[in-house]
Amino acid sequence: MSFKPPSDTKKPKNVKVSQLCELCHSRKALIKRPKNMQKICKLCFFHVFETEIHNTIVSNSLFAVGEKVAVGASGGKDSTVLAYVLKLLNERYHYGIDIVLLSIDEGIVGYRDDSLATVKRNKEQYQLPLEIVSYRELYDWTMDEIVACAGVRNSCTYCGVFRRQALDRGAAKLGIKHVVTGHNADDMAETVLMNILRGDVARLEKSTSIITQSAGSPVKRSKPFKFSYQKEIVLYAHYKKLDYFSTECTYAPEAFRGTARELMKNLEAVRPSCIIDIIQSGEMLRLKPKKVKKAPPAQAADAVEVRSDGSVLLNRHSGFIDGNRCERCGYLSSNKICKACMLLEGLQQNRAKILLDTDSSIAGAAKLTRTLEKLTF
Repeated sequence: MSFKPPSDTKKPKNVKVSQLCELCHSRKALIKRPKNMQKICKLCFFHVFETEIHNTIVSNSLFAVGEKVAVGASGGKDSTVLAYVLKLLNERYHYGIDIVLLSIDEGIVGYRDDSLATVKRNKEQYQLPLEIVSYRELYDWTMDEIVACAGVRNSCTYCGVFRRQALDRGAAKLGIKHVVTGHNADDMAETVLMNILRGDVARLEKSTSIITQSAGSPVKRSKPFKFSYQKEIVLYAHYKKLDYFSTECTYAPEAFRGTARELMKNLEAVRPSCIIDIIQSGEMLRLKPKKVKKAPPAQAADAVEVRSDGSVLLNRHSGFIDGNRCERCGYLSSNKICKACMLLEGLQQNRAKILLDTDSSIAGAAKLTRTLEKLTF
């Protein structure tokens, strides 16, 4: 099928042949695609960008007719472009889906409150319903309080666990079984690098999946931007004049992901296709099958394994099935206690310590004694 360039209502200007769009050959090229260094005009870029996302959606059968889909909306460039493009493609190609914006308020003053204001404007601009779920509502904590308690180096560990659970709980609240996130090709390549750098090969197989779902969970997730470069998403938002929030998270610079991002950007400068290459490498990696162990004696059927971090792993031979639930909160977990509840338990212990340390009722000699106890020589 031959390519049909989109029409331009503006009067064409005389330009040099070397400056013409490589697709339509009729308009001046304004954009060099980061993915393949192709020089194209603005209208052709819109067409190619939207068509690639449509092909990703169709080839992976992401949506079903009549399905209700929640877009994880943070107000950033990825989620804003995702909401805009999904609404556009849904109307153009008749996917037959209902789109809802789902936002998580982590409680980061000066960052999340401003980005949520952007999401609320997007709600009016795209005429889409919006639901906001907060950490305070779910966990009785905000990220600012968590960082004050656990330190900035651990911020992404806590936020990642809590945010994932919050999205699922928000979707369940709305009766939605499909959450779409704005993870792009750069994000997925960074995840592959992070798992390799940490030696976490067990997660490599799932880190590049476009659809993730557990048999025990009714909520599935998909990533229509799996093959879309971050630079192209930014260019699309810029030329479409979309309203998005561009400030980076306050605690992001201290995260380990930043190390992987810096490494990948250096690789991309040498080889632009390295992002897609890394994703394809992650897709091809397979773990060696584990040896099948003999079933344990009957008396040990209910045994459990206690890990070094305090988590309890259910015995795989004691009737464990995918879909086990946390004994405290009921969320999906392979352990008796889910990771979120374990983190919350540690936070509660530290909160009590901080409250004692900052208690204004302690003064005079008692306060001096406490200060001296902390000194080391």
